[in-house]
Amino acid sequence: MTTSQPGPAAAGGTAVDTLLDPAFLEGVQQRPMLEVRGLRRRAEQSEVDLSYTRRLLQGRLDIVRRELQRRAEHDGRSLVDLLPEILSEKGRGPAHGLGRHQTVQPGDPVALEHWVNSLAPGVDLSDVGELPDDQLETAARALAEGERGLSERRRGVQQVMDALAGELGRRYRDGEADVAQLLAAEGRH
Repeated sequence: MTTSQPGPAAAGGTAVDTLLDPAFLEGVQQRPMLEVRGLRRRAEQSEVDLSYTRRLLQGRLDIVRRELQRRAEHDGRSLVDLLPEILSEKGRGPAHGLGRHQTVQPGDPVALEHWVNSLAPGVDLSDVGELPDDQLETAARALAEGERGLSERRRGVQQVMDALAGELGRRYRDGEADVAQLLAAEGRH
C-alpha cells in the first residue's frame, strides 16, 4: 500500500480560508468603521500575496511550457536564448486581474516562492532544460492546476474586498462616516 504525500496547502493558506468563509463578512454593516477598514486591509494583504504568488507561478509555467514546445518543435535555440520571448507579454492573452492599485507589498515573498515550488515536488525547476520530458510534463500539469486554484481563490478574495469597499462607500455616501473622526482615530493607532 502506498500513501501519497499531501499536496501543498491551498494558495494563501488559512488567511485566505478565513476571508473566504461567509462568516468573515457576517454583520459587517454593524461593525465599527475602523474594524471594517481593518478587515479590508487584511483582504488587501491576501490579495497582494496571491497576486505576487500568481506572477511567480505563471513565470515558471511559461518557462516549462515553452521548453516543452521547444522540444516538440526541435527548436535548436537554447532556453536561455528564448527567455526574452518567454518573459515578454506578447505571447500572453489579456490580463485577468482587475487592475487594482497595490499599496502594500507581499507579506513573505520567501514563503510564497516556497509554496510555488511545492506544487511540483521532486522536480527541480532551476534547470528546466535538463529535465526529462516526463518531469517537465508533470511540472506543467501541477503548475497549471495550482494556478487555476490560486486564481479562483484570488477572485474570491477580490469579491470580499469589493464587499468591504462597498460597505465603506455606503457609509460615506449615507453620511454614516465622519472623515475627520476617522483620520483622528487612525492617527492614534
